[in-house]
Amino acid sequence: MNILAPVRRDRVLAELPQCLRKEAALHVHKGFHPRVTCACQEHRTGTVGRFKISKVIVVGDLSVGKTCLINRFCKDTFDKNYKATIGVDFEMERFEVLGVPFSLQLQWLADALKENDPSSVLLFLVGSKKDLSTPAQYVLMEKDALKMAQEMKAEYWAVSSLTGENVREFFFRVAALTFEANVLAELEKSGARRIGDVVRISSEDSNLYLTASKKKLTCCR
Repeated sequence: MNILAPVRRDRVLAELPQCLRKEAALHVHKGFHPRVTCACQEHRTGTVGRFKISKVIVVGDLSVGKTCLINRFCKDTFDKNYKATIGVDFEMERFEVLGVPFSLQLQWLADALKENDPSSVLLFLVGSKKDLSTPAQYVLMEKDALKMAQEMKAEYWAVSSLTGENVREFFFRVAALTFEANVLAELEKSGARRIGDVVRISSEDSNLYLTASKKKLTCCR
């Protein structure tokens, strides 16, 4: 029996959402990996879409806007008078990617990176409260943020929970890249048991594809 909520119409992804800035992106391909698209068309996504739930862990200092970001996307609300989140809280969001149901559990946890190997996650560097910056201030801050994202090997995003700017686009990108990495990992596992259907990851591919088999979590810092 399926106990997961149905996918909302505004959570359907038929195409790969694009990155915010190419200078700091996990990859800049225009579409999903061809093997992922083919697997979805042939219903060969393994546990992805049936049993697998990927987790997004939001990490940041107190009052940087973690809860507001989650609430803006999940509930389309903004409350500047909310009380600080203590410990762990989470929301469950259901998507449909290339016709396949996919679940993300959004958590915010102070010491998340202490409990998870940073090398096994997809990392995003998110600048919140974009609405508080003037255009000139934002240009300067973005320059530093892009440099930091490149050093962290993270994808950079700037959002505003107050106005909603880039919030939906960011979470759709997270969902899409996580889905893609999970399907590639499933294909690698199944390919090892099926002659003629082995997924080979070349050294010329981007970091996302090289480490797809290891990436089971998604982290937003």
